[in-house]
Amino acid sequence: MLFQHDPGEPLGAWKTIREDARGLYVEGLLSPGVARAQEVHQLMKAGALDGLSIGFQTVKAKTDRGGVRRILEADLWEISIVTFPMLPSASVSNVKNARFFRDKETELVRTMRRAARMMKL
Repeated sequence: MLFQHDPGEPLGAWKTIREDARGLYVEGLLSPGVARAQEVHQLMKAGALDGLSIGFQTVKAKTDRGGVRRILEADLWEISIVTFPMLPSASVSNVKNARFFRDKETELVRTMRRAARMMKL
């Protein structure tokens, strides 16, 4: 986990990385002993910083007839917390207990998971 794609600014570690129907889903922890991570955490809690961006190398791609390049395979190098993500939907949706859900489906899934956990108790 980097800040603004800067390898000199590690912030923490990603604990979950998976692809889902929407794209890349990640969960991570900011390192409490890192000053920049503490600053980023406060900005994220305030909703002032919420972008995510990936650094990768294309392994396999093809260009369609319309000139659109499609990446078929990539090596993921890093995932950064950034001010301006290339895709506006690439964003942080949950900071500890401060939730900033951008879509109702995510909120519904989280509510269902909480209910299922409670039913197991």
